[in-house]
Amino acid sequence: MVFGALWMIGTFLLLGFGAYFMIEDGLKREPFEVVNQALIYFMVFDLSFRYFLQKMPVMNIKPLMYLPIKRNAIVNFAIGKTLVSFFNVLHAFFFIPFSIVLIVEGFPVLQVIAWYIAILGLVLCNNFINIFINNKDSVFFAVVGVVIVMMGLQYFGIFDLTNYTAPIFKSFYAIPYLAIIPLVLAFVFYKMAFTYFRKNLYLDAGLSIKHDVAKTEDYSWLDRFGSLSTFLKNDIKLLKRNKRSRMTLIMSVVFLFYGLLFFTGSVEAYDGPFWKIFAGIFVSGGFLFTFGQFVPSWDSAYYPLMMSQNIRYKEYLSSKWYLMVFATIISTILSAFYLYWGWQAYAAVVVGAFYNIGVNSHLVLLGGAYIKTPIDLTTSKKAFGDKQAFNAKTMLLTIPKLLLPMAIYAAGHFTLGEVFGFALVAIFGLAGLLFKNKVFDIIEKIYKSEKYKTLAAYKQNN
Repeated sequence: MVFGALWMIGTFLLLGFGAYFMIEDGLKREPFEVVNQALIYFMVFDLSFRYFLQKMPVMNIKPLMYLPIKRNAIVNFAIGKTLVSFFNVLHAFFFIPFSIVLIVEGFPVLQVIAWYIAILGLVLCNNFINIFINNKDSVFFAVVGVVIVMMGLQYFGIFDLTNYTAPIFKSFYAIPYLAIIPLVLAFVFYKMAFTYFRKNLYLDAGLSIKHDVAKTEDYSWLDRFGSLSTFLKNDIKLLKRNKRSRMTLIMSVVFLFYGLLFFTGSVEAYDGPFWKIFAGIFVSGGFLFTFGQFVPSWDSAYYPLMMSQNIRYKEYLSSKWYLMVFATIISTILSAFYLYWGWQAYAAVVVGAFYNIGVNSHLVLLGGAYIKTPIDLTTSKKAFGDKQAFNAKTMLLTIPKLLLPMAIYAAGHFTLGEVFGFALVAIFGLAGLLFKNKVFDIIEKIYKSEKYKTLAAYKQNN
């Protein structure tokens, strides 16, 4: 996590000092205009980033309720903790250097400072808005869905949202005293958050019994898989009924569109031939990566009970493997729209699916043996992973997952052409599929050797 934070800080610093000149020399456009146009999408990305990764302040108020501490102080402290979040500080590493460059390039100092203060106010608005939408998935995804549609309309030249938002952001520069508006909005959102939490700061808040309607579902069609059907039925119910697991399905759909960055030519840096395989693996393997990397953590709540039953590890792992294979096949079929950008684009997705089924499906299961992070199925947080999921073993497994297929394709592409490159990647995937039973024997032994460490980890809180 520290390396990730340092990488983001370094990237933002480089962009802050270099964006002006990259836009001016590369796009031949006025840099300040371009940044103001992109700000609406930047703010939505910031909100999305916070929604998935920013931790909300959690306090145990029980020991505080009988102490001479005012409720206002408790609420202010909890909300105030979000202000010193990394997500608020990160923006400064881009906007402060960019503002300095603007001043150096001759922009009026007062107007640039006013523009920066306005942006800071909007960042704080996002901070407080995230507190409200943190438990309201429908609101968040509705907003993001609208923005994605707007980006699509802009890409195809139908409707350009930035024509209406860019003048608003530029007005903070043109009329400096308007910069107070975002600060006022941030204060309003803060007061709304304060009032909400102040009103609910009681021990009995949320303690009322929640009555759920029990539902039965028929999964008899899975009985054809024999003893595996029990695990498959359990996994399908898990995916349908819990917030965190449903989030993996949503992220799988998002990954379907990841290839647009690579196959449309919109990002010049991704024009290299081997980047197509990189995109194809992610497009077809979205569910495989988001779900598979946390086997067996999905079952952490009842894992000790499972281990006390007469259950073969191989059957348990096979059920997860079949689920990932089904999802990979479905993702590949749904990705057929990439044919619009040429057969090479869809070929990359198809061979990526072969590699995912034959190689990566085994690797994510192998990596899961070393990830001992219990999962709270009632929350959608940490959908991208957890800091405890990163260790030396899981990082090393990234090489055969992503870098190896790119190298295989590059070897074929630069010798006998792109068709041979695609064929080589597919052959490696088929080879992995042929040796599935042997590989599963190895993975099963590793899971057994890690069994008691995993059980001990799942018993720990935080």
